[in-house]
Amino acid sequence: MRNWLYLHGRSFLRALHRLGEQPFGTLLSALVMGIALALPAGGYILLDNVASLARGVSGTPEISLFLDETPDVAAQTEDIQHKLKAEPAVASIRYVPRDEALRQLESNGLGDVLGGLAANPLPDAFVVTLRSDDPGVYDALTAKMRGWAGVTHVRLDSAWVKRLSALLELGRVVLLVLAVLLGLALVIVTFNTIRLQILTQTSEIEVSRLLGATNRFIRRPFYWFGSLQGILGGLIAVGAVWLGVVVLTEPVARVAETYGAVIALTGPNWQQSAAVVGFAAALGWLGAALSVRRHLRGA
Repeated sequence: MRNWLYLHGRSFLRALHRLGEQPFGTLLSALVMGIALALPAGGYILLDNVASLARGVSGTPEISLFLDETPDVAAQTEDIQHKLKAEPAVASIRYVPRDEALRQLESNGLGDVLGGLAANPLPDAFVVTLRSDDPGVYDALTAKMRGWAGVTHVRLDSAWVKRLSALLELGRVVLLVLAVLLGLALVIVTFNTIRLQILTQTSEIEVSRLLGATNRFIRRPFYWFGSLQGILGGLIAVGAVWLGVVVLTEPVARVAETYGAVIALTGPNWQQSAAVVGFAAALGWLGAALSVRRHLRGA
């Protein structure tokens, strides 16, 4: 194990030295990888922010539960409230008594119409918001609520939820296709970079073979070279996404303000940043592995 770590550490240092020997070429390759990765990575971050913006402009979709009129209203209300709090998908609950609902309608200009009624026709209700934007979650919970005792009607305006979900899903598919295509392009870039490295080190490789170097010993620095190049590209991609967030924050806030919403763009968190860097390193390793197998005959 110690010998394995030593060999990888030595290969890592050799690859790092190679990168430092040609800083301009290393920077250009890392910039190409970083800009290419920043497009899908920034797109996914933008989708999350667009969803937040849409919720801020259109409001959070809600489920309304209308209760039966029973003699024991207090016990019925407490039972349904307990069930709602036990649902993990529920984010918030608001109880609207029938008298409050009547006052809201009167304040909206319907006082003349409601004044002619002998009694308040409105039921007590709960207004529920969920943690998810998935239409399936809304439909499943709505169906479950309809089976609860004491609930006479459940209303869900799911059209907005379904439209938003469909648009976000389309955006994710487009970004996935873009990520695959750009990933293939980056593998090709690394493939050619490693090919050039192999060509410039042909004499050194031959001498190493004569001295008894194993195939793994010869290949290992090239794997590290491709992975390190990918890591540099991933770091540049994360930095580019953060720069885009900083540049767009103020214009997006002004647009949201015209709709009466307050939106603050958020950049990638550390998990997302690590995923981008890890993905870039994997692409670099893959390009290096393909190039080594293709151009380093006999190794």
